[in-house]
Amino acid sequence: MNKAKKEVEECKKLNKRLKHRGLLKSNPNLEEARKHLAKAEHNFSGITKFKQIGFSDWSMSAGFYCIYHCFLAIASKFGYDSGNQTCTISLMKYLKEKNKINLDKKFIELLEYEELNEDSVIDMREDYTYGVQISVKDEAKLDELKKMCKEMVDVTKEIIYS
Repeated sequence: MNKAKKEVEECKKLNKRLKHRGLLKSNPNLEEARKHLAKAEHNFSGITKFKQIGFSDWSMSAGFYCIYHCFLAIASKFGYDSGNQTCTISLMKYLKEKNKINLDKKFIELLEYEELNEDSVIDMREDYTYGVQISVKDEAKLDELKKMCKEMVDVTKEIIYS
């Protein structure tokens, strides 16, 4: 949080757009939460649409960002502004540990970068974004990604509207 505060102060001094790569505590913002949820749903539909037009490699990025925007929606509901994926994931862990959200740890694990977890969405996103594959050959992977994203969107709706 200190890192983010310093970056915001630096932007103010330089009259730049306020941005940071950390986590800031702010007021709960349901409107911002709704916008992140809408973005998550937009990315969710992208998973199928990319596949339909022959760009299933981009379906992995759409799935990653679907879940990530769900996390940002939850963060906004609880009054946090995150500019960093690691901070966002840590915040989800924190909110879960404090029993502020009912979120299955499988969703958190999907976005965590683990050397040994080749099924994490972040790992698959990196493989398909930075690798040379132009399509996802494993239909089961895509189906599982869609299932997990749909479930995460539904859980997010429960959290932000309760």
